[in-house]
Amino acid sequence: MKARSTEAGKKVQFTLSSEPGDLVYVSGTFNQWNPTAHQLKSDPDCGQFRTTVRMPGGTHEYKFVVNGVWTADPKCAAWVPNGHGTINSVVQV
Repeated sequence: MKARSTEAGKKVQFTLSSEPGDLVYVSGTFNQWNPTAHQLKSDPDCGQFRTTVRMPGGTHEYKFVVNGVWTADPKCAAWVPNGHGTINSVVQV
């Protein structure tokens, strides 16, 4: 995940390795946990799915939603427990 500064917050790039044809989204505190608000697009050149989300500064929790299954970011080192008995990934913007 990469972050770039802008006047209205930062653009954060999310990437995830997944199978071709999968439906991949990122959901979190920055979009009220909407599971379909930010779809990742397949990038065949690198074999990953990616999208860029503009978000305000602060700490944000998130998860990927792959074919309807909520998944923590395996590349993120910062995780917190959630109220569902699993973990959320954390990004600091």
